[in-house]
Amino acid sequence: MPDSPFGRVAAAMITPFDSSGALDLPGARRLAAHLVDRAGCDALVLSGTTGESPTTSDEEKTALVRAVADEVGDRARIVAGVGSADTRHSAELARAAEEAGAHGLLVVTPYYSRPTQEAVARHLATVADATALPVMLYDIPSRTGEGTALTVETLTRLAEHPRVRAVKDCAYDLMKTARVLGSTGLAYYSGCDEMTLPLRAIGAHGCVSTVANVAGPAVRGVLDAFDAGDHAGAARRHQALVPLVDAMMSQVPGAVSVKALFAAAGLPGGPVRPPLLPADEALTARLAEALRAALSR
Repeated sequence: MPDSPFGRVAAAMITPFDSSGALDLPGARRLAAHLVDRAGCDALVLSGTTGESPTTSDEEKTALVRAVADEVGDRARIVAGVGSADTRHSAELARAAEEAGAHGLLVVTPYYSRPTQEAVARHLATVADATALPVMLYDIPSRTGEGTALTVETLTRLAEHPRVRAVKDCAYDLMKTARVLGSTGLAYYSGCDEMTLPLRAIGAHGCVSTVANVAGPAVRGVLDAFDAGDHAGAARRHQALVPLVDAMMSQVPGAVSVKALFAAAGLPGGPVRPPLLPADEALTARLAEALRAALSR
């Protein structure tokens, strides 16, 4: 595998809010320490999809990076989500994250305006040029639009940029992933928990995991078993997590599921911000049962 500045098991960390809906920085510090010191995560991705980035301000994003980097930046890689549909805005977010102590950047392809592949490539290269930090590209066409899915050609071109080092892969396109892995030095990370083991089997480096918020050691155990040569054991561990992944991701966004489980466990999280809605009682019960089952296997 190529070396990567983004760790191996990264939690796509939620953004904690207090009961009034304001950013909860003490809670973010507490949660970051929990994920690193107890859950086995060697990287934290902030202000991504699970971090509710569309509903946090620039000031909140920067404050979150600063607090988390101060708390665990000596023990884990801190990756800041800085993507937006505006190239200039994304570059500004990148510079602010660098100044706040981030170790790397997660940059999603621009959405809504339906840019061409040439425009997407220029957008991502411009953001990569904005700082000295390594960049993880975020390929998630289900949220940005199929037209902005990164092509093999665009990924190969961007791999030549000295700071573009990795891809968070939510494209569900194994052929594309395999082709890029075989022709570039990009480190691939599964961004969908059900794909962590399949992608590792074809050469991915690790994962950016929503489920790691609540079951970090189990998520890490899949990769540890595979890397130790225990492929059957890795498959068993993977299958044990599948019901939890399904419960957390199939009905509502991951931020909703994680915050429901954290509320039950007394961990920082707080409410989700509109337009998201909190999990109802039935879903919360299903989530709790799926988590208990996964952790008991």
